Amino acid sequence: MLRTLTLPAAAALLAAALPASAGDVPAWIATSNRYTQELLETQAKFAPEGAAQTGLERYDGLAMDLGPNLSQRLIAAEQVRLDEFKAARTRETDPQVRQDLQILIDSIERDIEGTRLSDRLTLDWYDVPQMVFGNMNDALDAQIGAARQAKARELLERYTGLYPGTTPLTELAKARWADSQGEGKIGPYKGRVEDTLGKTETYIAGIHQLFAKAKVAGADKALKAMDRQLRDYAAWEKATVLPKARDDFRLPAELYAFRLKKVGIDLPPEDLVARARRGFYETRAEMQALAPQVAQKFGFAETDYPSVIADLKKDKIPADQMEPYYAGVLKQIDATITRERIITRPDFPVLMRLGTPAENAQQPAPHMSPPRLIGNTGERGQFVLSTADPSAGADAAYDDFNFKAAAWTLSAHEARPGHELQFAQMLARGVSQARALYAFNSVNAEGWALYAEAEFKPYEPTEGQLIALQYQLLRESRAMLDPMLNLGQITPAEAAKWLREEVGLSKAFTKEEVDRFTFRSPGQAGSYYYGYGQLADLRTATELALGDKFDRQAFNDFVVDQGLLPLDLLARAVREDFIPARLKS
Repeated sequence: MLRTLTLPAAAALLAAALPASAGDVPAWIATSNRYTQELLETQAKFAPEGAAQTGLERYDGLAMDLGPNLSQRLIAAEQVRLDEFKAARTRETDPQVRQDLQILIDSIERDIEGTRLSDRLTLDWYDVPQMVFGNMNDALDAQIGAARQAKARELLERYTGLYPGTTPLTELAKARWADSQGEGKIGPYKGRVEDTLGKTETYIAGIHQLFAKAKVAGADKALKAMDRQLRDYAAWEKATVLPKARDDFRLPAELYAFRLKKVGIDLPPEDLVARARRGFYETRAEMQALAPQVAQKFGFAETDYPSVIADLKKDKIPADQMEPYYAGVLKQIDATITRERIITRPDFPVLMRLGTPAENAQQPAPHMSPPRLIGNTGERGQFVLSTADPSAGADAAYDDFNFKAAAWTLSAHEARPGHELQFAQMLARGVSQARALYAFNSVNAEGWALYAEAEFKPYEPTEGQLIALQYQLLRESRAMLDPMLNLGQITPAEAAKWLREEVGLSKAFTKEEVDRFTFRSPGQAGSYYYGYGQLADLRTATELALGDKFDRQAFNDFVVDQGLLPLDLLARAVREDFIPARLKS
């Protein structure tokens, strides 16, 4: 998965690569980027941390706006841009510029719709400790250099109210909670509030570790103030938010439907469940057929797939050997990608590291942290290997990522030919900012990574193929369980039982998944399987259209070259550009 950020617009995650000089930029991209920069500047007034993370250094050290009437001010500012872009779309004649303007228009309309829905239906609660840690983790990233890291002190001073003219972020968040009170609105899910309360100390310790590692001078006073304020905020949450938290994790129906649309799922949840059920049946049959072969290879006594997976998990990778072991697997993957002409790959190795305790608390599963793509001076995406959530107590241990057979499919998804390769090639080749940034959703990003797993699976050892199928089973289960839970068709306990017994997840991973479905990110989990299905369908349709002229590497390169286009626009580009060009070749 990609690391997620809790900021108000997609601009917080990615931005497009800029070629080395203005002369390198095609005219249509230069025009498109000017429009995108206007939107970035508008949204940066409300979330400067996100703009800084994309590479706009002038926003380093500036803090998010949580002032009065935030939603109304944000909507008003975005409405101005929306009207301007709609007018520009009628003026522009280049079809690619018009397409990018439509991407920007769609993004703004979704943002406004989501803000209005949340204002009408929910109380305004912020997980401030997680937000502060996440933003500090980016502001103190070793790859951005000491000069930029030093601005993290100013950012922390703004968060704590020590910077002249600022108010502590915790006090602003409390005020937003008070101002949002209204008849019929629901509070956050009780389990989510309890989850964040259990992680406050982990985030505090993680922020201290970040400043110590970066050796940023003069931050002690702000760190002490932060400690006090975050602990006070936790006490306030316990006294004020928790009593108003809801026992039922389910969102109002229209808010859940919006969540599905926002991640890119454009079909009714019942249809998604039906597709996933069929996929699950087929994948489980493949696993039942392959498991005896793996058992024979290793001399396991039991041959059913849950028992074989349990035996494979016993071949653990010690924590101090995780990085070198995964590096060895990735070296083999790189060689295979080149030999089999799967896709054009970067000529440098993947960066990876173990997650810190605070990172693991924020995002317990392995993930890819994208590189800065505006003004990039050599920064690269990082494959972050997580091994445990330190706040989860006795059930914190995962056995899902730290065994040898799992390294293949996890590397294919998070690194190559998955997320890391996708963003590295976007950076190397350059795409319009609208396509790399505002077209982003979970369906097109995670769909590619799951498709990348499928592309590489035939070249893995049999045990790696079995775990690849297990992860496919997980994605199909996600696409079933998330909607079923949020439609009231299954209970969390029943979902956990399914994941433990049918998919073979650890207790810790099972908890993480159920938490994802119920309160971390309801609606998002089905995007992997849905996006994969759309890409697989497009791939097969292209093979049928081209026959002997189909070239896998050319197709995969073309898909990556489009940036993060919504899949309907990607399909159109394949039909209108890729297929005609190949037929003429």
